[in-house]
Amino acid sequence: MNHKNRLRDLAAQVNEIARSDEMRARRARWRDQNSFRGERPLIYVRAFAFDEWFDFAALGCEDPELRYYEYLLHQSIWRSRLGDDFIVEPWLEMNASYVMPNGERWGVPVSLGEKPARGGAAAFKPLLLEEDFSFLRAAPYEVDEKATSLRREKLEEALGGALPVFVSRQGPYVMWSGDISTDLAKLRGLEQIMWDVYDNPEWLHSLLAFMRDAILQNHAQAEAAGGYSLADHQNQCMPYARELDDPDPAVRGVSRKRLWRFLAAQEFTGFSPEMFWEFILQYQQPIMEAFGLTAYGCCENLTGVIPYLRRIRNLRRIAVSPFADARRCAELIGPDYILSWRPSPSLMLATGLDEDLVRRHMRAHFAFFKENRNHFDITLKDVETVAHHPENVGRWVRIVREEIDRCF
Repeated sequence: MNHKNRLRDLAAQVNEIARSDEMRARRARWRDQNSFRGERPLIYVRAFAFDEWFDFAALGCEDPELRYYEYLLHQSIWRSRLGDDFIVEPWLEMNASYVMPNGERWGVPVSLGEKPARGGAAAFKPLLLEEDFSFLRAAPYEVDEKATSLRREKLEEALGGALPVFVSRQGPYVMWSGDISTDLAKLRGLEQIMWDVYDNPEWLHSLLAFMRDAILQNHAQAEAAGGYSLADHQNQCMPYARELDDPDPAVRGVSRKRLWRFLAAQEFTGFSPEMFWEFILQYQQPIMEAFGLTAYGCCENLTGVIPYLRRIRNLRRIAVSPFADARRCAELIGPDYILSWRPSPSLMLATGLDEDLVRRHMRAHFAFFKENRNHFDITLKDVETVAHHPENVGRWVRIVREEIDRCF
């Protein structure tokens, strides 16, 4: 089988999975879950150390971009067998190419330093060393139509109609590029920001306002240009809710008010709640409130800032990470938001699967979630290793499902 036939076969499998009765049922469950009507918590396996055991020799495409999509198709098929509530959608997403100043969204490189090892850590390598950011250039919303068209045509030809291609045209300021926090730390340096809040607070406020306004302007330009589609939902989960339209790549030119948006501020996790509000959340607030519903938080500890998060008028989901005080978060969130609980991957799978530990952990947390009338779901994420036992991921899902059956 040549590489194109192989790619089309994988795409056809994904299309069949996405259109199955099981996926339709999962969509219905998430609509209820995100609208406070779910009767039982749902499970979302977001990361599962796929690279640790996947045989990259199985990839047949030599073209790097096609090889990337081939890998994603393999991943979708594998994760569809885990038994969690993840939804496989009947399209393959491709991001549009954009025209940006010097090829960068702020006019200068926004990246970390070199990683000494694949999958390892990297040090910050900031470029904003002086108290002058006049050289920064915010990216206007401008799609490179020629480059985008060439990439789409190549992918569509390779897929041969086995799976539709959706081109996301919402602009360069999305997810980590659009939360201010991530790019700020890369531009300025994480430690330096901690000094700036004391040594140069007014300067930092000016920089934050510049970044906020640039992102808002880009989003408004994208909306005016018809750049948003109903497939551009983002909530670091399954973006279904009764209050919003379902994801649909065929519906384009929609307003931000019809979409989910996700933001976080992991780089500010060591700040006091008051400084968290002053130096990041108040600048993120208008970005979030331009959308329909929002989800907040990734790996940061949000325990102390939940009272400030309540100021976000359209907030629906709050992340409770392994670093948070889950019991206190449950008390502060109550029945007012969806609590996205992220149990520690180190406890769950990283060194093997301790079934008794997982069951005890689930029962303890389920008890105080119920006590506080929380609407919650369970996200397994940041799984960097499963100790070379991929079968444990599906087994973990079954254990958690059994505990849900026992408790709810």
